Amino acid sequence: MLDIRLIRENPELVKENIKKKFQDEKIALVDEVLELDIENRQAKTEGDELRAKRNQLSKSIGGLMKDGKKDEAEEVKAEVKAINDRIEELETEEAKKSERIREIMLVIPQIMDDTVPIGKDDSENVEVERYGEPVVPPYEVPYHIDIMEALSGVDLDSSRKTSGSGFYYLMGDIARLHSAILSYARDFMIDKGYIYHIPPFMIRSDVVSGVMSFSEMENMMYKIEGEDLYLIGTSEHSMIGKYIDSITEEDSLPHKLTSYSPCFRKEVGAHGIEERGVYRIHQFEKQEMVIICKPEESKAFYDELWQNTVEFFRSMDIPVRTLECCSGDLADLKVKSVDVEAWSPRQEKYFEVGSCSNLGDAQARRLNIRVRGEDGKLCLAHTLNNTVVAPPRMLIAFLENHYQEDGSIFIPEALRPYMGFKEKIEVPKK
Repeated sequence: MLDIRLIRENPELVKENIKKKFQDEKIALVDEVLELDIENRQAKTEGDELRAKRNQLSKSIGGLMKDGKKDEAEEVKAEVKAINDRIEELETEEAKKSERIREIMLVIPQIMDDTVPIGKDDSENVEVERYGEPVVPPYEVPYHIDIMEALSGVDLDSSRKTSGSGFYYLMGDIARLHSAILSYARDFMIDKGYIYHIPPFMIRSDVVSGVMSFSEMENMMYKIEGEDLYLIGTSEHSMIGKYIDSITEEDSLPHKLTSYSPCFRKEVGAHGIEERGVYRIHQFEKQEMVIICKPEESKAFYDELWQNTVEFFRSMDIPVRTLECCSGDLADLKVKSVDVEAWSPRQEKYFEVGSCSNLGDAQARRLNIRVRGEDGKLCLAHTLNNTVVAPPRMLIAFLENHYQEDGSIFIPEALRPYMGFKEKIEVPKK
C-alpha cells in the first residue's frame, strides 16, 4: 500500500507505474483517491472549525444563564445542536470516504524498482544467470510419480479416497527424503545466522490483508468456518504478522528469520491441480526465510536471500537458474522479485522451485511495522521473503537430477547425515 502523500505529490508517477504493470483499468483509481482525499481534508478542516466554535458557544451558555438571558441561551443551545448535527454528518462522510480510500489504496500497486524489466506476463520474465551445468543423461528419466511409485514412496489412490485430488501419502525412503531435505534446509539457514521459528499455522484476517492482496487471498487461502482464522499458504504470512503494530529499535535490525510450516493452498486458477503429480497441490511443507530491515538495507538483503537458495540447491548438485519477474508478472505488493528455477532432465527445461521478493514498505504500512532510529524518529520497516526449499517440488528436482539408470536415486554428500548416511535409495526387491 502506497503512502497517500506520494499520490498527492506525484500522481503521474503512480499512474506510470500502473501502466508499466499493464493494469490500465486502475489508472482512474488514482484520480478517485485524489478527489476523495481533498474532500476528506476539507471535511476535517470544517469539522475542526465547528468543534472550536462549539466549544466557544458552549462556554457562553453558562454566562448567559447566569445573567438571566434565558432566551439567548436557548438560541445558543440550538446553534450548538445544529453544529453537533453537522459534525456528526461530517464524521460519517469522513468514515465512508476513508474506507473507500483504503479500499482503493489496497489495490494500487507498489512502485516497482527501476531495474524491473517491462513485460506483460511471465512469458516475458528475464533469465539472469545459470548455476551448474544442466545435464540430460543418456537414459530415460521417468515422470516423478513413476519414480516415486517404483521406490514404493507415494500413494495417490488412497489420498484421493481420504482427501480428494491435490493430496498424497509419502512413504518409506521418499518420506524420509522429504523430511531430510527440510531438516538440512533448517540447519543450512541456522548456519547462515537466521533464527529458526515454527510459527502459528493459522492467522487472523487483519494479518492476511496485511501480507497479501485480496485477489491472492481469494485464490489461495482456506478460511476456518465460523472463525476469524485462515490456514497459512506460507510461513511468511505468520512471520511478517508477528510484527503487527510493533516498533523495533533500529540498532536491533536486521531480524533474519527462517521458518518451517505446512502450507495450505486452494490453487484456484487456470493451471488447476495435477491428477498424477505433486507439483501443484493443496498441502505441502516449506522452509522459508524472512528479513525485517531498515529501508536502505533491503536491496542488499534481497541479493542475499536469492543467493542462499541458489547455494542450497547447488550444495545438492541440482542445476538452477534465476529468472527476474517482469512488471506484468510482479505481484502488486512487490518492489522486485526473482524466481529460482531447477533443471528438469526429463523435460529438458527449468521449473520454479522458489521465489524471492522485496516488498519494500508495502506490508509494513498495512501492518504498522515501524522502526525507531537513533534520533527517535519513526519510519516503516522493509520486509523481504524467499523460499529456501518447498518439498515436494524439491523432490521432483532431486529425483530427476539424481536418478540412476538402474532406477536408484543417488544421495549427495551434504544430505547423507540426514538419510542415515545412505549413499543411494534403491528400488525395493520384489
